[in-house]
Amino acid sequence: MIRVDHAGEYGAVRIYEGQLAVFDALNRTSEAAEAVRGMARAEQRHLKAFDRLVNERKVRPTALEPVWRVAGFALGAATALLGEKAAMACTAAVEEVIDEHYASQLQRLENDEELKRTVANFREEEIAHRDEALIHGAEEAPGYRLLSEAIKSGCRLAIRLSEHI
Repeated sequence: MIRVDHAGEYGAVRIYEGQLAVFDALNRTSEAAEAVRGMARAEQRHLKAFDRLVNERKVRPTALEPVWRVAGFALGAATALLGEKAAMACTAAVEEVIDEHYASQLQRLENDEELKRTVANFREEEIAHRDEALIHGAEEAPGYRLLSEAIKSGCRLAIRLSEHI
């Protein structure tokens, strides 16, 4: 669980880094761009927490980290290049999958109160990110349904791969 969550938070950080690289290059200072900055800070906190858990519990990180480094940044940059609404569509899709993933984990976490509390807190923040993305027009992105489903499928695949590799 910790390996997968660590990989997911790393991927989220890279997605936001890709989006912010494009927004910064385009001098975007809109409310949506500022929302991305805030969400990126939250994901950094999540990653630091899972970095700590990986080290404390001697969990092997995913061997796919180099793939997630490139894929996350590329996804973030590509959606930002499509516009702020597409970047928000990316966030909404990713966070929907993470909400499902964390909810599933919470059902299985009975004997680890620290991890359960961490996952529950982060799940609430991920839900807030999804809701914020929807407020900023995620569903108005061109090709929203197709873009959203493609991103969700990619996230689900990344979770499955990180469970094993």
